[in-house]
Amino acid sequence: MSLSVDIRHQFPGLDLNVAFEAPTGVTALFGPSGCGKSTTVNAIAGLMRPDSGRIVLDGRALYDSDRRIDLPPQARRIGCVFQDARLFPHMTVAANLRYPARFRKGAARDFDRIVEMLALGPLLNRRPSTLSGGERQRTAIGRALLSDPQLLIMDEPLAALDDARKEEIMPWLERLRDEVQLPILYVSHSVAEVLRLATTVVLMQKGRVAHSGPLTQILADPELAPQLGAREAGALITGTVEAREADGMVRVATSAGPLLLADLDAQPGQMLRLRILAHEIILSREAPVGLSALNVLPATVTAVSDGLVQLKLGDQKALAQVTPRSVEVLGLTPGTPCFAVIKSVAMARS
Repeated sequence: MSLSVDIRHQFPGLDLNVAFEAPTGVTALFGPSGCGKSTTVNAIAGLMRPDSGRIVLDGRALYDSDRRIDLPPQARRIGCVFQDARLFPHMTVAANLRYPARFRKGAARDFDRIVEMLALGPLLNRRPSTLSGGERQRTAIGRALLSDPQLLIMDEPLAALDDARKEEIMPWLERLRDEVQLPILYVSHSVAEVLRLATTVVLMQKGRVAHSGPLTQILADPELAPQLGAREAGALITGTVEAREADGMVRVATSAGPLLLADLDAQPGQMLRLRILAHEIILSREAPVGLSALNVLPATVTAVSDGLVQLKLGDQKALAQVTPRSVEVLGLTPGTPCFAVIKSVAMARS
């Protein structure tokens, strides 16, 4: 499934002109307050009508100004999760989850699977007032999924939660991304959430799409990565767990070569997304020896811009942050072969 958006709308102080594609996975709409993120998802959900354009979900037009199509929200098959869970306070968790089945045939067929996926079983007989913030949001997500949607919209779903509750719910959002074969639009102003959850990013500025594409490309683009935050630049490397070694280290196979990680709870055969920050990568023109860092990967420089060196690591890309002097001393120009040195403790699962 995929979502195609191409809409325009004139507001006082904001001229919205947005076009992007959202494939299966998590597409994060990211940008400063007032750039049009929430307005865009409201238009997609049918909560406001754009002046012109098209919104197409899995080949079905939800809105088309030329053809005068404008489906009402209830006909769009979109599940929505907002900052506040918006659960019915007089109903139990089970009743809240089953509520969409009143309006959409087949909405309850995955009840047991969704309850298991979000670990809602122990909560089914409780009312929303007795739940933590994280439990309420998990219930809201479950209810949205049980509406039998073709698209899930999550508009700042963690904004009202404290750090502990965010950490509580984040693994469930990751599982949602990996197991539910739907396009998910995720609106957030949190770089940490975007980097941990997104597969695709739509960078928005002043009502326009500045850039969109896979997170792996944006994070490793020296021109675009600073828009997510200079200290967040680096790489998102994918690999497969090969084995757990005798000393507890985990060996992960990547297209650039094996990586050794410490303190990682993962099983052989498991696919992983690994984040490496640009300032944690050391570059060498020669294969280094006698280092405490266990990971040394062959690389090729593909671009250099303002202290950020883009590297090709196998079939993936990464950014290394170095000083202008290091660029000069090492002679780092596009096409230069080198080695990327990465400490095992410098990589985080994403």
